[in-house]
Amino acid sequence: MNPLISVIIPTHNPNLTRLHRTLNGLRSQSLPYSDWQLLIIDNASSNPDLFANLDLSWHSHTQIIREERLGLTRARIAGIQASQGKYVVFVDDDNVLCPNYLQDIINIFNTYPNLGAIGGKSLPEFEADPEPWVKQFWGCLALRDLGYEMQIYAYDKDPNSEKKHPEFAPIGAGMALQQQAAQFYVNSILNDSLRLGLDRTGKSLQSGGDCDINLTLLDAGWGVGYFPQLQLTHLISINRLTKDYLARLNYSSSRSWVQVLDAHNIRPWQKIASWSVHLRKAKAFVSCQPWKSPANYVQWQGVCGLFEGLAMLK
Repeated sequence: MNPLISVIIPTHNPNLTRLHRTLNGLRSQSLPYSDWQLLIIDNASSNPDLFANLDLSWHSHTQIIREERLGLTRARIAGIQASQGKYVVFVDDDNVLCPNYLQDIINIFNTYPNLGAIGGKSLPEFEADPEPWVKQFWGCLALRDLGYEMQIYAYDKDPNSEKKHPEFAPIGAGMALQQQAAQFYVNSILNDSLRLGLDRTGKSLQSGGDCDINLTLLDAGWGVGYFPQLQLTHLISINRLTKDYLARLNYSSSRSWVQVLDAHNIRPWQKIASWSVHLRKAKAFVSCQPWKSPANYVQWQGVCGLFEGLAMLK
């Protein structure tokens, strides 16, 4: 088989209802099945037999791969290593791709061969209506709509230019990569324990893996881009809309953001002393006023995570 695209679904103890929605979205793709392979990465699920109940008979080029080492990054690596496509795309087990998503990936990379990673819109479908304040934290939930204009970025080779992670760089949900770029990322991370732990692992809500991929490719001379025609629906369960969950998520995201930037020699902040963290958190408690509203509390936890990350810098 010589597929154009390898679709990689990393999953750990999935909700089968949402996973079926994901698979149905793939089943409805306009790109012929013969042009892409489907790789489901069972990332140390407690009941691997549940995958036997999936109806995958509609796609003859499907593999279920068991990755015993827990962690989203490990699952993505396993998928990339098993991929045969010219391109790879990460599809979370709660993502439903629009019907032309895979075909659009091919068209975009054909037009912009210097891009290493691309992404687009991730629009919500909520299990229950969220409270209005939750919208402030859509970014934490991997939701994004940056409008209808394409955006592209690559590092300027001018040594005086500022190195950065662009705000529109792809998120993991629906991120597509050129195979060469994906393999470069894998080779760069395999022996780096810090970067291997930047993303979700078990109950940890670390979420720096997407940024690490983008920065790795940018360092290597690839560009990254946002293309609005790449659109997916992100199924958001009710348990992810609570104050406590979003606070944990914002805390972990803020801490890992410092770590991933520092891993790529981007340090817009100064290291702070570990002994000062509690004092800084107390001061932020007063300024953020987390007792006033759930949004204030989630914001305060994000600030606390930032302080923890700054204290971990060497």
